[in-house]
Amino acid sequence: QVQLVESGGGLVQTGGSLRLSCAASGRTLSSYALAWFRQAPGKEREFVAEIGWNGRSTSYADFVKGRFTISRDNAENTMRLQMNSLEPEDTAVYYCARKRTPFITGSSYRRAVDHDYWGQGTQVTVAS
Repeated sequence: QVQLVESGGGLVQTGGSLRLSCAASGRTLSSYALAWFRQAPGKEREFVAEIGWNGRSTSYADFVKGRFTISRDNAENTMRLQMNSLEPEDTAVYYCARKRTPFITGSSYRRAVDHDYWGQGTQVTVAS
C-alpha cells in the first residue's frame, strides 16, 4: 500500500506563490511517474502537471503557462509543485497521484484512471 499526503495549501492573494508538497509512505515512489491534479467546486478533476520517475521529464497543462514547476526528490520520497503568479482561477483542491507507469507518455494518458494512488488533497484558495 502507498499513502500520499499533500501539504502546503492555503490562502494567497492574486499574484502570490505557494509550494505544495506530496509525501509518500508505505512504499517508494521512485519507480513511478507522479502527477498533480486539481478539482474546483462544481468542476471535474483536471490534470495539472506530471513528472517521470527520475525527474528528467515533465509536462504541464496549458493553463499553467510557465507559472508552475513540478519536481521530485526520490531520496526523500516526495514531490513538490511550486506555484507562482497564482490567479483566482487556480482555486481548487490539489491532489497528488501516482501514475501506473514510470514514464510520462503524452497527453492521452493524463486521465485520473491512469493513476492508482491518490492523496486526500490540499485546498488552495486565491483571493482576488
